[in-house]
Amino acid sequence: MDYYEILQIKKNASQEEIKKAFHKLAHKYHPDKGGDEKKFKEINEAYQVLSDKTKRAQYDQFGRVFDGQPGPGTDGFSGFNWAWGNKGQQEVEFDLGDLGDIFGEMFGFGQQRNTRDNRRGKDIQVDIEIPLEKTLIDFTEKINLSKYVICNRCSGKGSEPGTKIKECVACRGTGKVQQIKKTIFGSFTTVGICPECKGEGIIPEKPCNVCKGEGRIKAQETIEIKIPAGVDTNQIIKIGEKGEAGRKGQKAGNLYIRILVKKHPIFERREDDLFTTINIKFSQAVLGEQVELKTIDGTNILLEIPQGTESGKILRISGKGIPHFQGHGRGNLYVEIKIITPKKISKSQKKILEELKKEGL
Repeated sequence: MDYYEILQIKKNASQEEIKKAFHKLAHKYHPDKGGDEKKFKEINEAYQVLSDKTKRAQYDQFGRVFDGQPGPGTDGFSGFNWAWGNKGQQEVEFDLGDLGDIFGEMFGFGQQRNTRDNRRGKDIQVDIEIPLEKTLIDFTEKINLSKYVICNRCSGKGSEPGTKIKECVACRGTGKVQQIKKTIFGSFTTVGICPECKGEGIIPEKPCNVCKGEGRIKAQETIEIKIPAGVDTNQIIKIGEKGEAGRKGQKAGNLYIRILVKKHPIFERREDDLFTTINIKFSQAVLGEQVELKTIDGTNILLEIPQGTESGKILRISGKGIPHFQGHGRGNLYVEIKIITPKKISKSQKKILEELKKEGL
């Protein structure tokens, strides 16, 4: 699913072009106008991402996101929403409620964007580097963040416990006030943010002594991240509402964890397959032999070297690679054979080799 194709725009489209494309397609496919509901949801989903500069940049850069919040009845590692951008797929949450102002203009719903929405907490982005071995199993990782958290004294309300939060008298709870401006062309009435409540529509009777009416304070928080087997570099885990706490009890931002898998000194990962190299003796290559090989999970297996193996030959061991992300089974392990040529040999070895040379070897 390509969001740019859905909105029928180019990848360098401006925000105005994105909005116009959305208006046009939403008019055409809106269910209330007899349109295709599935198509309308795709259009809305694409607009939710591309109209937001942060989400658009993330989509353009990473192209894949999966949701790290376990659903009901899961083990905490299943039910991830994810997508691979290089395969033209994408899944992202969307909310029709966020588009109230646009739908109000288009379909006469009479909705207006709530001025309190700007109190929502900011998203946080963190990188986590993990060793290749950890991608073999589901595991949890703890991170410490310094961020805004809900004020314990006022429980995020912004007012002293036992005191009330009252409606702003200046704007009567709307968060907006009319202002009359006089110019040389005459007087004009405009609507602006209420200076008394700063657009919130409410004022605490007595601001909280700890957070000074913000409903949040700066603090350290330890968060446990559940990471499923098979993750790869640049995959993103989304932890809903674990970003910055919102002002005065409003919705928190999201936490985005980018996975970075360290390079392994022995094994190279290519998608879900692993590649490694082992050195064998000339006699082992000619006669064939079983050699011991240590796998990525630490177990030893016997690798059968066929008679007459040439240097550079690659042997495959099924099911000894990386687990398939959100799937069953594992990738394969590929072993490249390299024959060692000794730089120094004993007199007896030299004598044997000379005899072999006479025999045509």
